[in-house]
Amino acid sequence: MSDGPPGVADVPSSPEALLARVARGDERAFEQLYDALVGSVHGLVLQVVRNPAHAEEVTQEVFVEAWRTAARFDPGLGSVRAWITTMARRRAIDRVRAAQASTDRDVRVGTSSMERDVDLTADTVEVRLEQQQVRRCMGGLTDLQREAVTLAFYRGHTHREVAGLLEVPLGTVKTRLRDGLIRLRDCLGVAS
Repeated sequence: MSDGPPGVADVPSSPEALLARVARGDERAFEQLYDALVGSVHGLVLQVVRNPAHAEEVTQEVFVEAWRTAARFDPGLGSVRAWITTMARRRAIDRVRAAQASTDRDVRVGTSSMERDVDLTADTVEVRLEQQQVRRCMGGLTDLQREAVTLAFYRGHTHREVAGLLEVPLGTVKTRLRDGLIRLRDCLGVAS
């Protein structure tokens, strides 16, 4: 196509001439620039992102950016093809990094959730086993010791309250508790 008004003989325009027209808002020049470069840009992006749908999105983003920033192009820094290719490579790399960061985040969340579930299950099993062991050891106490330990440690009564409930002297309650706790410690294998 020509760089001039419609009706002038169609002569292929360089990407630089097309971009200069794009910078002035020429949509037809943008179509021509797009048609001239889309294949190579899409190919480059696809090599980086390796996902056809993402490659199409990134390619479109690159050309939208080229449309918006055409006026800022500096021909002294390189060709239009190099400028657009550099934009494409950067956007493709950004897309790969964003996808990897998202995957890493999902893995971290999934792993931490799984670890919590495993830890929670292990903790639950451990607590149940300890409860069973305590019940078994409580069964090894005398009735008087079990009653004093249950009132003091499972029902939250003070030693004085336990003495009142059992109608025995405070010293007797303390002896029963001490003896009961020693037997529990020995049964549970707790170091003193």
